[in-house]
Amino acid sequence: MQISELCKMIEDSIHSEKYPLDQKLEKQMASLVQIINRSASDDLKEKEIIIEIRLHDLYVMNNYTQNIQHLPGVIEIDALDSFKMLTRRIGRKDRSNISFHTH
Repeated sequence: MQISELCKMIEDSIHSEKYPLDQKLEKQMASLVQIINRSASDDLKEKEIIIEIRLHDLYVMNNYTQNIQHLPGVIEIDALDSFKMLTRRIGRKDRSNISFHTH
């Protein structure tokens, strides 16, 4: 499997809500997440693998070495965790904007 195929599979799974999404905002944001390969190549045996998880103007970059056991599963779990973290940040950002405008 190529890194871009793995990224697309994870992205599609989040878009279609195949993973358990806990909060209402996560469900609303699921269709907007992007999982992008930023590595020098598309090979899972690449020396350094870089995956970007993007939600609007916020993103997280995760780095991996190819010798991690069960690497595709680790990337999948990290991507989902990063998506949930970005969703929480957007929620806090929106709440702070709302409270700012009401004063």
